[in-house]
Order: sequence, then structure tokens, then C-alpha cells
Amino acid sequence: MTNYWFRPKRYGYGATPVTWQGWTVTIGFALAIAAVSLVLRLTDKNRWAVAALLAFDAVVLGALVIICRRKTDGEWRWRWGGQ
Repeated sequence: MTNYWFRPKRYGYGATPVTWQGWTVTIGFALAIAAVSLVLRLTDKNRWAVAALLAFDAVVLGALVIICRRKTDGEWRWRWGGQ
């Protein structure tokens, strides 16, 4: 039995969390992005730090998308409100 953490959105594209695991992944993503951005803000702002921040954001966002797609009950496609 597969336990889905997300369900497809009723309007638009993507998925929304429906279990505590889905909410944990979503909130963890937001906290990771905020923490790394705060550390960058507190340190010197050179080009390498900004590049590292963008690379980190891209990797974490990619991981979030992969997890969400694998744990969604149904496919991701554009929806207009009907099933």
C-alpha cells in the first residue's frame, strides 16, 4: 500500500500537502531556504556566496519537486476545477 503525502491541486498545476509528512517536507524546504539565505545575509556578499546560494536553492527545489511528484496521488497536469 502506497501512502500519498500530496494530492493534485484542484485548480492549476502541481500538488498540495495532505498529510503530516507532506507538510513536514514543505515546511522543511521553506526553512532550509530561509536559513541559508539568512546565513548569506549575515556574511559578506561576494559572488561565490551568491552562486552557492543559488546552487543550493536549485538542488533543494529539485529534491522537493521529485519527492512531491513521487508521493502525489495522481498525475501532475493543469486542472480547471473538475476531476
